[in-house]
Amino acid sequence: MTVYLLLIYEFLKIGIFSVGGGLATLPFLYDLASKDYGWFSAQSLADMLAVSESTPGPMGVNMATYAGFHAGGILGGIVATLALAVPGIVIIIIIYKFLEKFKDNKYVNGVFYALHPAVGALITLAVLQVYQTSFLTEETPYILPLHFVVFAVLLVGKLLLNKKKKLHPVLIIVIGAVLGAALGL
Repeated sequence: MTVYLLLIYEFLKIGIFSVGGGLATLPFLYDLASKDYGWFSAQSLADMLAVSESTPGPMGVNMATYAGFHAGGILGGIVATLALAVPGIVIIIIIYKFLEKFKDNKYVNGVFYALHPAVGALITLAVLQVYQTSFLTEETPYILPLHFVVFAVLLVGKLLLNKKKKLHPVLIIVIGAVLGAALGL
């Protein structure tokens, strides 16, 4: 029973404070990985991220389900998922009711506008943590040139191709997998 209460506590916190969606949950999940629960490590979090990005559904929910399942089986997955999702649902309902009354108020609009940099900072921190966990290991304490090449090709390709035609994320994942396999990464 203790593991389920702990899952509720930890994922409620993540659900309340991870404003901005799935990537905004990553700093909180990295913090959770550093605790002595043994649910998952920082390295397995990078693996969870890859799986969560390539499976249907919101990434934060997928990651909560995975971590909860790893900690407490099927019931743990359900508990962690609900604990992560319920605060967002409640907050959105409250915000909707609030904004309906104050939708033209410049101060309310200013608050939401000011949240944009905070969300950007959380996502940037998540990217840096994923980079560090994925590439900077004991075996490779520096980024391998081929990793950078694959990253650069995918990023530049997406930026250039998106101007003419929208490139589907699944296609980027497939291209990355093919390049990784071809280059022996």
